Amino acid sequence: MSLSGKFARGSVLALCVVLLATAGCAHRRKDPTKSSPEVLYKKAHQSLMSYDFQASIKGYEQLTARFPFTDQARQARLDLIYAYYRAGEGESATDAAETFIRENPTHPRVDYAYYVKGLVDFERQPNALEKLFHVDLSQRPPSTARKAFSAFRTVVEQYPKSAYAHDAQQRMVYLRNRLASYEVHVARYYMKRGAYVAAAQRAQNCVDNFDGAPAVKEALQIMVQADDRLNLKELADKARAVYELNYGGEIRQAQAEIKRPWWRVW
Repeated sequence: MSLSGKFARGSVLALCVVLLATAGCAHRRKDPTKSSPEVLYKKAHQSLMSYDFQASIKGYEQLTARFPFTDQARQARLDLIYAYYRAGEGESATDAAETFIRENPTHPRVDYAYYVKGLVDFERQPNALEKLFHVDLSQRPPSTARKAFSAFRTVVEQYPKSAYAHDAQQRMVYLRNRLASYEVHVARYYMKRGAYVAAAQRAQNCVDNFDGAPAVKEALQIMVQADDRLNLKELADKARAVYELNYGGEIRQAQAEIKRPWWRVW
């Protein structure tokens, strides 16, 4: 092949490469239109409505990363709370809710962020050992129950007209009863070990903070018995009067604990 022929063929090849590169650039110039905030949000929202939560999470995260200051990104952050929650990613849902609340305290749907935050803690499942041995959850330290109660109370008290206020209130009733039962469980534990001051304090806490819970009845009984043991007649009579007023009947007086000097053993 002659030198001129090789040159001509090389020129044609170079021209093809240039044309392909130009076409690729033109194609890439169209991409931003196809991945605008509106398009990204619509695609992620469609995945959410189709219950493809992982795909929706990926889409919303891409949108908030690329266009963080758009209206679509703000809505995406709210939708992400729900997507994480439905995907079973409780920690991520809580983090997303807390971030949304911190960054958008006056947003008209901030009540939803509080509500889902409460749901995550409300639905915390017992661990495998607790399931295996059928552990009574009223006897488990209710740290997550307290968090859920606080989040639901925010919805009920600060956003009483919220669409989620009624459900939040119903869940608060359940949580109130559980928290009250735990206080009585601890008070009962102290009574068995003769720690009457601690027992009276935990029972008093139940009465003061969980009015209306079924466990309040036993809490009052423990208060009376503990105060009787401590020979605190005035406090015992006061608790006994409250019990009789609300539940009827009487609580038998317990024998006061006999205090002996430390040097006497009889």
